[in-house]
Amino acid sequence: MSYYVGIDLGGTNIVAAVVDSNCNIIAKAECKTNAPRSESEICDSMADVTLKAISNAGLKTRDINSVGIGVPGALNPETGIVEYCVNLGFHNWNITRDMQQRLGMRIYIENDANAAAYGEYLAGALKGAKNAIAITLGTGVGGGIIIDGNLYSGSNFAGGELGHIVIQYKGKQCACGRKGCWEKYASATALIESTKQAVAEHPEEAEKILSLCGGNVDNINGATAFIAQRAGDKLGKAIVEQYIEYLACGLTNIINIFQPEIICIGGGISKEEDNLINPLLKIVESERYTKHNNSQTQICVAALGNDAGIIGAAFLFEQY
Repeated sequence: MSYYVGIDLGGTNIVAAVVDSNCNIIAKAECKTNAPRSESEICDSMADVTLKAISNAGLKTRDINSVGIGVPGALNPETGIVEYCVNLGFHNWNITRDMQQRLGMRIYIENDANAAAYGEYLAGALKGAKNAIAITLGTGVGGGIIIDGNLYSGSNFAGGELGHIVIQYKGKQCACGRKGCWEKYASATALIESTKQAVAEHPEEAEKILSLCGGNVDNINGATAFIAQRAGDKLGKAIVEQYIEYLACGLTNIINIFQPEIICIGGGISKEEDNLINPLLKIVESERYTKHNNSQTQICVAALGNDAGIIGAAFLFEQY
């Protein structure tokens, strides 16, 4: 049996896991990211959790074939440099060199959304597909594209930023500099913001939502409107329906461009499962260009949760 380590470098937590050649997670270790911190401090923490995970698995460093890291932001897997990581504030960070110095192992890096897509392709909802896409609904909207079994990230390794396709011309301002980006309407953050806005604009209809958040709108999360909808709340229903329309708009664009066999949706909102997927499919099926074709893109919930990025990162050696 061969063993690898996958690291998920997140804005809140750093998680490392030992993964065997059958994509099974053997042991994990984690710590807080505690950003903002220097590149050196972050590398120290990643090395520390890697060694702890190896120890927790009852293995030695010599048993590990390679280490893969999923990093948020734009990076170059060939040079090992993180060119820009907006969430952690890093520019031109040679993370591969720094981690090799600490661990003495082969290091591979990839965008975290791409790593998650690859994990789902290897062992999750995308397994068995030749062409597939993973979407993650979180702080933003992450995307990972698989074409002919390989990660696709374009000529400059910055492709797959699906959250930044525009669905509303001159719409809401996005942190990327554009206006109307899909993630400003379809991310978990966007759903929270639209729920708060609806409560502010329709206080007379917000009793149920306010009761769910203890009367404090700061406690609203991505599930609040869905819970209200299931309870028969009119305002919750309107919020969810609008959100799903925005989500369907972006997904239809993606299907029209790539025509993948399957798209899986991950992130906290995906836990709504049929309550999300069924109305979403109804809209997409009526709007996609290929509505009359015999073969259609399947849309489903991602299978691996937070483990997708770890498993995908562990097997990055297969891609580079």
